[in-house]
Amino acid sequence: MTPDPHPVRHGTPASHDPAALAAARSMIADRMARQHVPGLSVAVTSSVGQLYAEGFGYRDLATRSPATADTAYLWFSMSKIATATAALRLADEGRLDLDAPVHDLVPSVRAARGPQPRIRQLLDHTSGAGNPLPLRWVVPAGADPAAVRARTADLVARHGAPRRPAGAPARYSNVGYLVLAEVIARAAGEPFEDAVRRGVLEPAGMPATGYEHRDDALAATGYVRLPRAATPLLRAALPAGLVGARHADQVGLRPFRVVGAGYGGLIGPVTDAARLLRLHLADGVVDGVRVLRPETARLMRDIRTPGRPFDLGLGWFRRPADRDATPAFVEHWGTGGGFWNAMRLYPGLDLGIVVMANTTRRYGHDRLMAALATAFRC
Repeated sequence: MTPDPHPVRHGTPASHDPAALAAARSMIADRMARQHVPGLSVAVTSSVGQLYAEGFGYRDLATRSPATADTAYLWFSMSKIATATAALRLADEGRLDLDAPVHDLVPSVRAARGPQPRIRQLLDHTSGAGNPLPLRWVVPAGADPAAVRARTADLVARHGAPRRPAGAPARYSNVGYLVLAEVIARAAGEPFEDAVRRGVLEPAGMPATGYEHRDDALAATGYVRLPRAATPLLRAALPAGLVGARHADQVGLRPFRVVGAGYGGLIGPVTDAARLLRLHLADGVVDGVRVLRPETARLMRDIRTPGRPFDLGLGWFRRPADRDATPAFVEHWGTGGGFWNAMRLYPGLDLGIVVMANTTRRYGHDRLMAALATAFRC
């Protein structure tokens, strides 16, 4: 194992720069106005504890309900960090061999020729898995969990076989994490969602986050900004019943969940996501509870695999254009219909930042995170 190129500086920053934080908050408001973002929530943490959390705008335009730090958003692909953490915890416990062929646990995932994909290659997107557009991989929030699992199994059966040789340059794949979720379930001997809850969410202290909508959660409504004439196209693209009411130029989406929990199914607030960041900043421990070995947490953020459109570690990634960024960071995005999220680790600053918004379009998260990092790097 190579040394961590960006070691964590443990310990809470002594203070923040009030003027810099005010500037960051002003930037957030400005970017939201320019990019027509209905609502946004942000949290900043160190390895020791949360430093800041706030909501901006509206979680729901119809009721004019404000977004807060406790607003629940669909995580989409930020869920992959929880999935990867669950897999690495099983490996730490000796219950999962990362170098074993995937077909040892999921027999249907087998290369027709060439090397067989290994479990480790699912984590860093070098397994050769394809990445079809997951446009209709969603169901209404109240869908029967057994039916959702059946649809997920069907996706694995139809798309799980490698499309390229294993070990080739990394190409980001949702399908690879669908398969990884099935690997985790079989190694843990329980449904994937239960394995993540027991292995990651509960020990990390993330009670407001899970794979189903909570009745008591103040969830954000996802929005798609598009012309009125394009609304029928959106209805045709999504499963029946998901497209809701229009508010000016924003079309609301009714509550839904993702088919394929392992690649994008989590739902929860920025405060819980910040605890996951905290776990990784602290090299695998949170509130005295060890979830990962220190060397395992460091390995996850060791970006050693070049690829497209990201360079990969075992879960975390970084754009090639950011390889020499100062201060150094790793991150993961979570984007899909109605939501655009990102979380980032600055190991050398002992800072983690997560931002979630109920918009389908980009809004310059990197600039917002850089501004917040400046405010809290004292």
